Amino acid sequence: MKKITVYLIVLGQLLFATACSPEVGSEAWCESIAEKPKGEWTANEAASYTKYCFFK
Repeated sequence: MKKITVYLIVLGQLLFATACSPEVGSEAWCESIAEKPKGEWTANEAASYTKYCFFK
């Protein structure tokens, strides 16, 4: 019973964390990435930013 409770708590936190991030390519996402230092961008973020925000 204790393991199930721990798993549910972890799952709930994971779902909460992923639900808060804006959709890639949205206006909110573009703004949040633009505020992030470019040295901290991942390759996927840089490619998506170029595709959805820079050339848009």
